[in-house]
Amino acid sequence: MKYTQLGRTGLKVSRLVLGTMNFGPQTDEAGSHAIMDAALDAGINYFDTANVYGWGENKGRTEEIIGNWFAKGGERRDRVVLATKVYGNMAADGNAWPNHDKLSAVNIRRAVDASLKRLRTDHIDVYQFHHVDRRTPFEETWQAIDVLVQQGKILYVGSSNFPGYKIAQANEIAARRGGTIGLVSEQCLYNLAERRAEMEVIPAAQEYGLGVIPWSPLHGGLLGGVIKKEVEGGRRAGGRAAAALADTAIRAQVQSYEDLLDKHGVEPGETALAWLLTRPGVTGPIVGPRTAEQLDSALRAVELELSEDLLTGLDEIFPGPGPSPEAFAW
Repeated sequence: MKYTQLGRTGLKVSRLVLGTMNFGPQTDEAGSHAIMDAALDAGINYFDTANVYGWGENKGRTEEIIGNWFAKGGERRDRVVLATKVYGNMAADGNAWPNHDKLSAVNIRRAVDASLKRLRTDHIDVYQFHHVDRRTPFEETWQAIDVLVQQGKILYVGSSNFPGYKIAQANEIAARRGGTIGLVSEQCLYNLAERRAEMEVIPAAQEYGLGVIPWSPLHGGLLGGVIKKEVEGGRRAGGRAAAALADTAIRAQVQSYEDLLDKHGVEPGETALAWLLTRPGVTGPIVGPRTAEQLDSALRAVELELSEDLLTGLDEIFPGPGPSPEAFAW
């Protein structure tokens, strides 16, 4: 495994991030524990979760599965950089009691204690804002975070799904307050098929020293060889990939992508991950394996070297938007 610093911090993290969203809904506890053991054995030390994972009546279940894994001992907790998230409505029916969601000081205090209990740990390494809260001023949010840092309950703070201007606003307010490190990472939707983050989000992250953690690196399976699987095994795409392939232009684009990779003798899913590892500002993509086999495939991407010819071909098939403001102005 290869490692890098998380943004401007001294924290060393693996170039792949283990996403746990499938733990509980898709993978049972025993299977989830096996995947985490395999990830740790392979050198992945950055584990990502969220308080809402488990979904519906089972919100919080994923954190519980991770907490039970930590409780097995064997230095599991000490070896893991643990990241979770706050913002979501934790009510099973989606009807949150007032002040039981978003980024108010009262909800942050409540949510971090609940996550710590489920995770069976005394601290969270990277506590992430899962979404922008347009009604809570950052001054209030940072005040709550400062208390948690002083209490030793969290060490660093990150964002997820923030636009570039909110990254700037959050860190400028943190700097004015003094004593607050501000955001150190941003999780955003970013992959070959979805490159809008290159316009504003990634430049803002680089300017303010945030590590970029792309989620959905295979774009819901669209970049994982979906057409080839359809032809060879009769396995039809589902979810976001199926909806995308219904568009004939997108299907032709994905077919060109798979043809290009066949020509170079590389696998689609591994290539999509390896491409992200070449992008400026990217710390490492989140991989969310449901099985040990899927984890093995992701691990191969770290060692995969993409030729300049292949990178040029990928840019031709999936062109980025270009830098801001040139992408939308003269």
